[in-house]
Amino acid sequence: MKSLVFFAAASVLLAEGPGVILSRHINSDFTLTADPNNKAWKGARPVFAERNNLGEIVPGHRTEIRSRWSGRNLYFLFICPYEELNLKPDPSVTTETNKLWDWDVAEVFVGSDFQHIRQYKEFELSPQGEWVDLDIDRDFPKPEGGWKWDSGFEVKAHLDRANKIWYGAMRIPLDRIDKRRPAPGLEMRINFYRLQGPKENRKQIAWQPTHERSHHVPEAFGILRLVE
Repeated sequence: MKSLVFFAAASVLLAEGPGVILSRHINSDFTLTADPNNKAWKGARPVFAERNNLGEIVPGHRTEIRSRWSGRNLYFLFICPYEELNLKPDPSVTTETNKLWDWDVAEVFVGSDFQHIRQYKEFELSPQGEWVDLDIDRDFPKPEGGWKWDSGFEVKAHLDRANKIWYGAMRIPLDRIDKRRPAPGLEMRINFYRLQGPKENRKQIAWQPTHERSHHVPEAFGILRLVE
């Protein structure tokens, strides 16, 4: 009997695979927080981004990512250790910041169309609480790169300079990325990235390495699965 139990458990792990993040259901929406000790983030099984685009380990930058979902929203938490900062000198947390990717950011690329994988959404936040969201179509680019699209997503950030870690949280309206009714078992295509540090020593950290210089390689995306 023990061997059968072990085999069943192993099968579950194999089924999830290295390219799957499980987003745990939460009964109601909560006040968005970047505090990893908040009870809303408890029970969220993390994944880790620690390699560059080519699949090589980036020492000192192992990034923890957690996810939750409600009937209305999809949540992400990033825990981001760093060595150096590259922050925009005049940050705005009330207006969208185009080209935020020129500075330190955490990014989510997510798409719901498995037939047209080169169409997806991009969400970014900085250690200072800046944000930008984009509607991406790699075959037929949107005007101005799609950054004028507005999802209504929200962010929170906290920078702990003493311990060289920054924390960022996102709340994304589900109906802005997937028109299907959210339910356990629903899957989307996803990848997570970070850009960190000054340009002369910039770190690129990917959850699923793209094996190209670009982050925009939807063929490399993993899977986000909603679960109870």
